[in-house]
Amino acid sequence: MRGQVVSLGNAALGIGLLLGLWWIGGWIVASNPATANFAGFAPGPAFKSLWKLISGGSLWSTMQPSLLRILGGMAWAIAIGVPVGIAIGRIAALRNLTHVPFQFLRMISPLSWMPIAVLSFSSWEGAIVFLIFAAAVWPITFATANGIRKIDPAWFKVARNLGARSWQMLLQIILPAAAQDVLTGIRLALGTAWVVLVPAEYLGVTSGLGYAINDARDTLEYDRLAAIVVVIGAVGFLLDWICLTLIKRYGWTREG
Repeated sequence: MRGQVVSLGNAALGIGLLLGLWWIGGWIVASNPATANFAGFAPGPAFKSLWKLISGGSLWSTMQPSLLRILGGMAWAIAIGVPVGIAIGRIAALRNLTHVPFQFLRMISPLSWMPIAVLSFSSWEGAIVFLIFAAAVWPITFATANGIRKIDPAWFKVARNLGARSWQMLLQIILPAAAQDVLTGIRLALGTAWVVLVPAEYLGVTSGLGYAINDARDTLEYDRLAAIVVVIGAVGFLLDWICLTLIKRYGWTREG
């Protein structure tokens, strides 16, 4: 109980410090005639605009498309990254064969694929989902492979001696033992994908958080722009907290 109180106190202190620095920055911007037009970035105008978004009911309609795109990109990344990670974690020859090309592809910025994505997909939605997938697939793949390589080979020998089939070893050995690493990879991938989402939504879509940022900039509504930035941070924090909760709930570690 005491630890929870201390943790909440530290969180409140950190948030208070962040808001204080934000307020000081806003005051400096508003006090300078050369930057006074950007006074909407200050906490007061930003939170007033945020309340308008919430009370007016437009916040959810702004967030929903972004969440659906993240869900689509992450679903593809998990569907491809986990099986590939299991394969390269279990098969040394495949791991050696794919090491260089996978590392090469991993180091390419996901946004570098934007022109190719636009040409390859018939809709902007498909292009954005692909960019999110390109950002998320590598952390999941390599984290999964790392988890598989940490499994004691003796467990597979025992399972085979007991007549276990491949699908039984997958469900009863591989996935439970690698769950901690897989979920950690998904958490890292989600963070990367969330960062990529906003510039990806600068493409031809007319919805989502990235579009809202771009629209607020074009219309010089800096208070609304700051409010959307707060929303992006809050939603990203919530998604990360959900992943961390799942890691604590379903992550499995060997004892002894």
